[in-house]
Amino acid sequence: MPERKRKRFLFAAVYSLVVAAFTAYVMLDTFVLESVEQADATAQNTSMFDDIEVKKLSAADSTASSDDSQTKPDESSSQSGSGKSSKSRRSRTKSENDASSQTDSTQSSEETKDTSASSLNGTVGSYSDENIAVTVNKYYESNTTIYVADVRLSSAQYLKTAFAQGNYGKNVKATTSDTAEENNAILAINGDYYGAREKGYVIRNGVAYRSTADSDSEILCIYADGHFDIISPDEANADELVEKGVWQAFTFGPGLVDSGEITVSQGDEVDQAMASNPRTAIGQIDDLHYVFVVSEGRTSDNAGLSLYQLAQFMKSLGCTTAYNLDGGGSSTMYFDGEVINDPTGGGRGSSGGERKVSDIVYLGY
Repeated sequence: MPERKRKRFLFAAVYSLVVAAFTAYVMLDTFVLESVEQADATAQNTSMFDDIEVKKLSAADSTASSDDSQTKPDESSSQSGSGKSSKSRRSRTKSENDASSQTDSTQSSEETKDTSASSLNGTVGSYSDENIAVTVNKYYESNTTIYVADVRLSSAQYLKTAFAQGNYGKNVKATTSDTAEENNAILAINGDYYGAREKGYVIRNGVAYRSTADSDSEILCIYADGHFDIISPDEANADELVEKGVWQAFTFGPGLVDSGEITVSQGDEVDQAMASNPRTAIGQIDDLHYVFVVSEGRTSDNAGLSLYQLAQFMKSLGCTTAYNLDGGGSSTMYFDGEVINDPTGGGRGSSGGERKVSDIVYLGY
């Protein structure tokens, strides 16, 4: 081989190796390498609750949570308590209805109409004490199993978040169930997986951990008084949000429902996501009345939901505000000491178990 050609060949080979090494490093740094920025990141800025009156849940409130989650949204407001004891209780029952017996209606122009969360398969379980009341039910909509936790609280301070391993940082991960158990969670879902991204406000339990904005993502703010608000990052920085009383802030999205109206179209989708997926969402129905929602998908038995279908479902539950959290293989709901959905962390078509994620949203003390 002539000297000139040999030099060109060697240069091309070295260049290719350098590019490959750099690409591998970037991939490892982005998705694999763990970097703890703050150890023992478990602080709670509970001072923001000092001037907020806390009223303990009544027996009627606890019963209403159970009643509301088993009826159509337009009927829920008429439900009243039956005088059940407010003593702390936790119970689990198996659904007597087989979700596989449901048939999926053909998608057509009717998809643009609001669905009704009426395909109730049964109650998974319930919990109540003087501050927290939860009823978890299973639905079947759009050829997909959906778990809905109807939540009533005496104060938003019981709507908490936790970091994997108790540390804040990049790619610091654990399964939702492990993090939930470490924090004695009554109910938990996966969060926004902040550790897989470089940008996006991270406010957890009243403490701002990341102030770098993601201009492409809407932010869900949960205030100390319990109300939800979906904003754009140019409206305020992270420190200003904390000063305004933001207890939790998530950057993933998009927002699904705002002021009672669906805010996504049928063509909207999270970047690089498939049209139908397992999903995780959180919504507000009324003062200190919320729903945590996890849908299945990516299996032969569950098609998964589009963002628009998820938004329709959240609105049908009565949400005035609803927001999309990290989904896909991350989607997990933990209740009463176990994972109740079928996570697909192993990828499409595989019940691969739980994916390790950066954070959870949970109910607890």
